[in-house]
This record gives sequence, structure tokens and C-alpha cells, in this order.
Amino acid sequence: MRADLLFDDIAGLDEALAAVDGFDAVLVGGLLRPRPAQAGGLSGLADAVAGTPLASRVAEAAEKASAGGGDEGHFVALAAARTALLGSVHDALVARVDEVTGRPVADPWAAGPDSGEERAGNLLVAARGWLCDLARAGWQGIDHELVGGAAPVVSAMLPDPALRRLATLLDGFAAELAACCPGASLERVPVRRWADLWARALLLTLPGAASGPAVSEVSGRLLPLGVDVQEHATAVQAQVHAVFEPADGGVSRLVRASVSAPKPDTVVGAGLWQVLRPHMSLLAAVGEGRAVDLDAMPLTAEGDLLWDDSRARAGAPADVFATARVALPVAAACAVSPLDRHPVRIAVPVLVEGYGVERDGVERDGVEDARDVAGGVVLDVAGCRLRVDTDRVPAAGPLTPQAVASSGACLGLLRWDAGEFLLQPLAVERTVRKKPVAVHAGAWAGGTSDKTGARAEKAATDAVVVLRERAGKLLRK
Repeated sequence: MRADLLFDDIAGLDEALAAVDGFDAVLVGGLLRPRPAQAGGLSGLADAVAGTPLASRVAEAAEKASAGGGDEGHFVALAAARTALLGSVHDALVARVDEVTGRPVADPWAAGPDSGEERAGNLLVAARGWLCDLARAGWQGIDHELVGGAAPVVSAMLPDPALRRLATLLDGFAAELAACCPGASLERVPVRRWADLWARALLLTLPGAASGPAVSEVSGRLLPLGVDVQEHATAVQAQVHAVFEPADGGVSRLVRASVSAPKPDTVVGAGLWQVLRPHMSLLAAVGEGRAVDLDAMPLTAEGDLLWDDSRARAGAPADVFATARVALPVAAACAVSPLDRHPVRIAVPVLVEGYGVERDGVERDGVEDARDVAGGVVLDVAGCRLRVDTDRVPAAGPLTPQAVASSGACLGLLRWDAGEFLLQPLAVERTVRKKPVAVHAGAWAGGTSDKTGARAEKAATDAVVVLRERAGKLLRK
């Protein structure tokens, strides 16, 4: 791993992000009566795509929007330009990661069949109209009446599986906006996030844009690398990153398998596995350190396994770090769909070894000195400082920032945030009594005999049982 390449400048990256930031600032005040500063943000976006096929349409859209006369077509063009710029940033960063890891380049993108959104064109037009009204008002101009306009559209979309993706996005976006109304009283606006949601939703209203990736059936051996736990107050998702080795001897691929479930906000920590575990046998394999044999398992062109327990069976023991050292370097990543090309989506499995550990710029050599890691953990990799994203270490497993700070090898996800690459740990290898000991974020996924994990599991089980009993009583009434 050429860690030094992670910190070299990428030509045009800052300029592309500056153009995106300029347009995002325009959405704060709205496009109904743009001010001169907003006109600058619009022209900056047009200039950034001047050498692309979008040039003429975006230039016209920027001119019309600057005069307050932009229509739906103009707003779609601006959203497309913004998405294209962030897509170029994504591609440049992924190309740099490919150079760092030396892995095979991803396969070309393959789209799936059209999902038939044309049949519900009126709903897509209604959703697009609401999103354009948001853009005219701006984040500082939203109120409950405007935000509430999404409710009937979402209600009409949800019964249709082809529209559920967009409906879920609109529902969550509207809920965030409603929680911040009125916009005029907001002290801090999540500018990038709301612009991301707005642009993505607007493009998904175009016919054919929401069609999913192509799906094929694959057979072979799955070698888990680790689990990324993503938690929300009312939902949780466990995403397993793995290497898939085809039975026909083809090129190994990096894949993901995800399971999600709703949950009450009182279920946290190890209790998350209580609501996730019944849905995926893969979690048990991860906890036990085993491979999984797949038979005709659906796999999308983006590398997501559509998990079916009936098509999987537990295989032989498989050490995660052995997989990372032998199978990971030759596994090819899958392509990313055009609308999903965004820097926040970057999550590339890498193995880092032979590093020193720093905290707040002070080198630490032992376990005792590394216990207090509140200031963050930084790995010194061949003279380069790679920051560890300890905020992403889940409380649902034995992996802790302290374990990372006292490790000699770290398997994690390389991410990009706030202008720098970060490492999200999935597992680390430590030396205990002169023997290597692995600590995994997903070690408790299938249950555990570890004392700390067992206590947390019992407490979570009791809480879940009580909640289920109360829910049953409510349903019987």
C-alpha cells in the first residue's frame, strides 16, 4: 500500500468542490429572487462543466435562474451539473485509491432493465414540482406548509415498489426539513447534506433514473472481511464487506451484503444484533470466523449481494487477516452507478501494517500510554499520518479506539471526508503475550462467550423481550 499517494494533490479536485460549494450556497437563499452573490455561484457551476456535454444546457439554466426565471428543466440541469462534478471528484479519488492499493480496475457499469417509472409519470412530475418549489424558497425560506406538500406525493408513491426508493428519500428529506422549520430561524444550515438530498431526489424523478443495477446469480466462496454497523435512532443496518471467489475460477471481487431492521431508540450497543441476527446467516459466519459457500446468490453490478439464506451455507474457518493478506490485494472492485458516484460513498477495504501510533501528534509506544485516545488516533504509515475515524467504531462489538491504538495491523475501510482520507477500523491485530490476537468490530454478531459481550447481550435481550411483550399487548388490544 503506497500510503504517500493518499496525500498527494489531485489536479482539479479543489476547483470542482469549490464550484459545488458555490451552488450549494445559492440554495440556502433560494432561486426565487437571486442576489448578485448567488448569481456568481450559478455561473461558477456553469463554468465548471463548460467543457462537457452539459455545457450549453447548464449555461442557459444558470442564466435563467440568475434572473429568477428558472423552470423545472433548468433546475434539473443544475442538479445534473452538480451531480456530475461530485461524480468526477468520486472518480478521481477512487482512481487514486486504486493506484495506492494496486488492485484491478472496476468493471464497466451495467444498468438493469427499466423499472417502468413512465407508468407513474404524474407522481414523478408532482415530486419534481415540490423539489423545485423548495429550490425557489431556499433553505431559509422553508415553512411547514411548503414542506408538508411532500406528504401526499409520498403516500401515493409508497405502494408502488418501483417508486419506493424515491418515496423513502422524499419522506426522510421532508422529515428533516420539517424538524427545522421555519428556515428563517435556523442558526446553522446543513448546506452540503440538504443540497445532496435535493439534487439526488430531483434526478430520480426523471424517467428511467431509478432503475436498479443489473443482477446476476453467482456461486462460489465468500470470505468476510468485516462489518460496518450504521445506526439510526429508529433503524440499524449491518453491512458485511467481503471477497467473493467465483466457483468457475474467475476474478475475485469485492462485494457487500447488507441487512437492516427497524428498532426502538432504546435498543443500542450489543442489542442491535438482537434485531439483525434473525435476518441473515452471514452474521453468524462473521462472528464465528467462517467462509460462506454461495449457490446462485443474486449479485448486482454494484457488488451488492441480495442475500437469501436458502442459497448460503457455512463453510470452513477463514481468518480475516489471512484473507486480507492473500485474497484482498487481487480482488477487483465493482463499478458504481452514475447517480451513486459521490465522495461520501467511498468505502474501500484495505489492510495497513507496520505503522506507529500517534495521539495529538505525540508518539505512543505501549498499551498503557495509548489508553486515553479521546483526542483521536493517527497511524504513522511510512512517514505519512493517516487519521483513524474512531467515531465510526461501533459500540456493538469488542473493538475500541484503545484496541486500535495498541495494534500492529488494521483492516479497515478507506473513506474520504472533509478533504482527507480516513481509515474506519473493522478489525485489528494486537500482540498479547507474544501472540497475535485479532479484535473484530463484528465479533458479537452471531453471539459471544466473551464476558463483556455476554453481559451486554443479556441486558439487551431483557430489553428486547420487554419491548416485544409490550408491543404484543398493544396489538392484542
